[in-house]
Amino acid sequence: MESALAEVLAATGGTLDALYNNGAIALPGALEDLPTEALREVFETNLFGWHELTRRVIPVMRAQGHGRIVNCSSVLGLVGVRWRGAYVATKFALEGLTEVLRIEMASANVQVSLIEPGPVASRLRQNAIPLFERWIDWKASPRAAEYQTVLHRLYGPARSDRFELPPQAVTEQLIHALESPRPRPRYYVTTPTHVAGALRRVLPHRAASWFLGRV
Repeated sequence: MESALAEVLAATGGTLDALYNNGAIALPGALEDLPTEALREVFETNLFGWHELTRRVIPVMRAQGHGRIVNCSSVLGLVGVRWRGAYVATKFALEGLTEVLRIEMASANVQVSLIEPGPVASRLRQNAIPLFERWIDWKASPRAAEYQTVLHRLYGPARSDRFELPPQAVTEQLIHALESPRPRPRYYVTTPTHVAGALRRVLPHRAASWFLGRV
């Protein structure tokens, strides 16, 4: 991070208008089968690394008097879904961290936004396979029979999720967050994110949990 930031600042004459934190890993599996060390690894990639880079960038933005920080969260930063507990935990944490950062950086004229995609085409699923094989002993799990759903999703034929959009859908929102005079605090991408946001606002918690438990 130190060398990358130094290279960027050398190329720009010491300025940096924006930071976009993206890139994450997923480790599917039931939480009761998830070793704590595995959870730490996911947090290192999905949250702690982002926080460290952000802290390195903030002094540059403070010195120049402006900046934009955009964090890529997920629909799973709004609601929890079975088998995705590790990823959900990091995105919920990111949501809270970003909310506080937005409040704290306002006085420095550094504007902070969240992008919350639903299913977007990427290699997240394929990249999860080595982590799953390393950390999840599904055959020894009391949920072994239930893991067939996870195995089919990981190893089955590649297919697009319903409502999946290409990466350009995120790019369009990112451009607005970086260039608009009044960037939004949150940018929903894909239908599932809009639905999840509505569920949180409208349904009682018990009803929302029942609905999500059937997803």
